[in-house]
Amino acid sequence: MKNFYSNIFPYNKKMLDKTILNLKKGNIVGLPTETVYGLAGNAYLKKPIKKIYKIKKRPNLNPLIVHYYNYKKAENDVIFNKDFFKLYKKLCPGPITFILKKRGNSKIQPKVSANLNSIGIRFPKHPVTRTILKKINFPLAMPSANISSNLSPVNALDVSDEFKNSLKLIVDGGNSKIGLESTVLDLTGKPTILRPGLVELKTIRKILKKKIYKVNKKSKIKSPGMLKSHYSPGIPMYFDTNRIDKNCAILTFGKKYNGIKHSFNLSKNSNLKEAASNLYRTLRKIKKKKFKKIFVVKVPNKGIGIAINDRLERASKK
Repeated sequence: MKNFYSNIFPYNKKMLDKTILNLKKGNIVGLPTETVYGLAGNAYLKKPIKKIYKIKKRPNLNPLIVHYYNYKKAENDVIFNKDFFKLYKKLCPGPITFILKKRGNSKIQPKVSANLNSIGIRFPKHPVTRTILKKINFPLAMPSANISSNLSPVNALDVSDEFKNSLKLIVDGGNSKIGLESTVLDLTGKPTILRPGLVELKTIRKILKKKIYKVNKKSKIKSPGMLKSHYSPGIPMYFDTNRIDKNCAILTFGKKYNGIKHSFNLSKNSNLKEAASNLYRTLRKIKKKKFKKIFVVKVPNKGIGIAINDRLERASKK
């Protein structure tokens, strides 16, 4: 019988070479990062970028994040500033994306940045993707490996379930450790957080020693995660509600809701990092169990809880 997951491959030297060859040819592949799994393609070539937008069904106004091994590999594509270097030294590689001004002679495909004069760049920490980025001479445009507006994938099986046969190569790097997308920080003007993540506002403020702003909801889309409706499990969600329907799933946190029927607890120990790593995995589990609705208990709005609530609120938007 044919293996349903025949497009998933274990990481080894042979698979490393095969992955790099595919990327050089302009193909797209599924790769692991410490945040979520990504759909990777050569950011300098038109073919893979076009295919990424097509198979993700991604709106053209929603730019992609470009991944590099280190800042030296990015210096021909973006204009660095003092704030960037201060943060890079303390936080990279890691789960933070920087929006910087794009160089006029950059080889990055215009579609990657949605034709903006800025671009989001990141330096992922996952050893598999770092090894690949070190060995290639081009950056990888790599949005989350999901259909646009759907839940982000946190393991190779999620990616395969999402794209089936339209994606031929997924490298298995285990479960994503963090489980939520990177913090996005706009450095083209006043430092502004466009998307919350594991790296908190107070951490950035401490490093830069200046005020850090939060994005205005009416701001122009400059990075992923700014669309009003996003991260949906594909069934109706009701965020921060006291409503409880005995026939529907209830997404909870902590000990308060223990024992309630159809309750799915992100962290019984009230650990926000554990809740983040369980979030998308749990929502996929609920969907597979055929529940028609999800009632969501808001987690404490601090630390990575801010990012969790951001994802849950967007997922509940119609």
